[in-house]
Amino acid sequence: MSLQEYKRKRDFKKTPEPAGKVHAEKGHSFVIQKHDARNLHYDFRLEMDGVLKSWAVPKGPSLDPAEKRLAVQVEDHPIEYGDFEGIIPEGEYGGGTVLVWDRGTWIPEFDPELGFRKGHLKFRLEGEKLHGGWHLVRLHGDRAGDKKENWLLMKADDEAAVPGSGDALTAKYPDSALSGRSLEDVAADPERVWESNRAQEVKAPGNKAPKKASRKAKPAVDPSSIPGARKGKMPAGIEPELATLVAAPPGGDNWLHEIKLDGYRVLCAVENGAARTLTRHAKDWTDRFRPIATAAAELPVDSALLDGEVVVLQPDGRTSFQALQNALSGERGLDLVYFVFDLLYLNGWDLRPAPLSARKEALAALLAGNDAGGAIRLSDHVQGQGEGFFRQACRHALEGVVAKRADSPYRSGRGRDWLKIKCLKRQEFVIVGFTDPERSRAGLGALLLGVHDHGKLVFAGKVGTGFDTRTLRDLRQRLDKLERKTPAFENPPRGAEARRSHWVKPELVAEVAFTEWTDEGLLRHPTFQGLREDKPAAEVVREEPQTTKEAKTVKPQKTTAADTFAGVRFTHPERVIFPEQGIAKRDLGRYYERIADWILPHIADRPLTLVRCPAGKQKECFYQKHITDQFPASVKRVPIEEDKKTVHYAAVDSPEGLLALIQMGSLELHVAGCHADDVEKPDYVVFDLDPDVGLGWDRVVEGAHAVRRLLDHLGLQSFLKTTGGKGLHVCLPLVRRSGWDEVKAFAKALAEAVVAQEPKRYTANLPKASRKGKIFIDYLRNGRGATSICAYSTRARPGAPVSAPLAWEELDTDVRADTFTVQNLPERLESLKADPWADFLKVRQSLTAAMKKALSPTRA
Repeated sequence: MSLQEYKRKRDFKKTPEPAGKVHAEKGHSFVIQKHDARNLHYDFRLEMDGVLKSWAVPKGPSLDPAEKRLAVQVEDHPIEYGDFEGIIPEGEYGGGTVLVWDRGTWIPEFDPELGFRKGHLKFRLEGEKLHGGWHLVRLHGDRAGDKKENWLLMKADDEAAVPGSGDALTAKYPDSALSGRSLEDVAADPERVWESNRAQEVKAPGNKAPKKASRKAKPAVDPSSIPGARKGKMPAGIEPELATLVAAPPGGDNWLHEIKLDGYRVLCAVENGAARTLTRHAKDWTDRFRPIATAAAELPVDSALLDGEVVVLQPDGRTSFQALQNALSGERGLDLVYFVFDLLYLNGWDLRPAPLSARKEALAALLAGNDAGGAIRLSDHVQGQGEGFFRQACRHALEGVVAKRADSPYRSGRGRDWLKIKCLKRQEFVIVGFTDPERSRAGLGALLLGVHDHGKLVFAGKVGTGFDTRTLRDLRQRLDKLERKTPAFENPPRGAEARRSHWVKPELVAEVAFTEWTDEGLLRHPTFQGLREDKPAAEVVREEPQTTKEAKTVKPQKTTAADTFAGVRFTHPERVIFPEQGIAKRDLGRYYERIADWILPHIADRPLTLVRCPAGKQKECFYQKHITDQFPASVKRVPIEEDKKTVHYAAVDSPEGLLALIQMGSLELHVAGCHADDVEKPDYVVFDLDPDVGLGWDRVVEGAHAVRRLLDHLGLQSFLKTTGGKGLHVCLPLVRRSGWDEVKAFAKALAEAVVAQEPKRYTANLPKASRKGKIFIDYLRNGRGATSICAYSTRARPGAPVSAPLAWEELDTDVRADTFTVQNLPERLESLKADPWADFLKVRQSLTAAMKKALSPTRA
């Protein structure tokens, strides 16, 4: 049909659809667009002869081979139409909302031109939602060239088919594969309406002035140009990234240092000309921070998500939590200032995967035209010079500083990419009681404080200074309503002190500054700063500063006589885990505490399968995939759908969570190839080189090089590590674009391609009979639900080996699969001049149609 019919039906001065052209070069893209016109339907398009051959499928595709879906052929569309997502104005041909439901590559099983003429197209799809074999068959009675040819779209009966699934696919995945938005989101976006886009270029009828394109100026940054940014919907209910308390600032120019502000952590979401302010626990405080929300709504954005701190400034420029409390209670909202230090989302683009330095640059451009003395201000930073910056902050009596890795993405929860260093000791405490006032004092005498330590709420002392009369009376009124007969915490005061005390339910949280902890675990010289209404009492724990890792040097950390590691108390620390080496449980605690900074980037927020050996590797061990309520709070729970029900996997993002797993007897930590926030999009591929019994190490090395050469040929950068067992892992980081089926199919094709080159030396078949005398290239660890040993994890094997990242050049040395152990790996890390996996989290690469095509000849 070429494009004559397409262009005849459209007035391109009124519709945002692309005019396009017939392309000379041939490609094999496909796209399915969800189209809400007079009736909701799906437009199925295959690239052929320089255009998109198109069919309207009223009910959409189904993965059930028994479902034969009517597909009415319509006019050819330009290839440019494959990226169209927007609103066709009412009254124009096809008027309604369009989104890109699926897209990818189609692979004809035979000559597509011949098949099209004969009325039977047989092909495979490699999309984000559709995979495997498919058929398009023209119905009898229709002839090629008829204006409206009726075809049938059917799923082939293969590994990607789901018999009996009906419309489950379109129901489960209704949103755009291009932007992540729903039809309602697209329809509500005024920037997608043609008249709104072109109002400044087209004269309005009569003598009226043309409509304005937008009431706001465009921001000075294009989010699509930010490295790592992903197109998608505004994230909802996001957990903010939190800093880990350490004793000293880190060195190096890869750290950005900010002043630690003394206020409320707030996320601000701007959409459709309105703004909401949310606390770190997603409480909507827009009414309390109304001046902030009003100012944010005026920012030159269509949509944005900001992260910062709401504060009140003192005359000397310092922030004060007490002043903030007074401003809120006194309805002095105009005193509030929102210092913004991060930009997580902008105009349809998720910036969280982008490095912090790029996010901050975009934020500075966004706020460049803002009033420097207004309600919203940029929280600036200093690059490098951490020690000097911290010293200056303390000299000016500030609370402290926050150091952030410049190249880190935004990761929800507490981790090591953000560190806080305090000039004064200060933290939250649970109010567990109070004493009566004496003499002329009103309200109460002192607050009794508690803090969670190893899961138990324990007494931490009392605070009697830092109050004004109004605060004392307000506190007494609130505490009287919470009074109870017995203390709700461990080790309460006794004797006369207990008789003077009132006990309360542990619900209120106070911020308290102090000079130090006593040997008895009580506060010295505490001063009340204010109530914290943004943090629940259950999350208040004793904060202990950890050591920082300077550059890439691992320094041993001292442990207490009680065998506590990263704040986790070990039970039975003397239990021998590896009897051949005399390695006890406390030795494993020391090992993981020392290498925490190295393992966390590779294990954080990945669903885990554990090999637990509570009594040591010589005793009974077992795999554990799903976790129970007995796991501590520092171990996160990841809900995953399995067999039509939701189960929970473990994940960690902090040294505390990591050490909690070791305390529970976990000797092996196996990671999934995905992260917890999107378990359907893998970002890690591993090829396991597993030698048959009796094969020499040189054969394993040859196999690793063979896999690497093929990956290099495809333009993919790979990384190497020992397994701690018999072989090697060749690992491949990916951006999160492909689904599990596509990634596993790629891994299989690549393994088979290596086998095809030397079938007598390699196999990709699992049965042991086919592996005799060969290296098994195991690609099966790349399917949904599969896991592989994490870098730096111990193994439950003789010798206490660990899985250690290597530089490729080290294969020319005497390194073997089990060379590195619990006993020698920390020393290796101390002596390394460069981290062999330094670029692992920086590489931005994905699977392409060209790569899959390059492997396809080897699949037959």
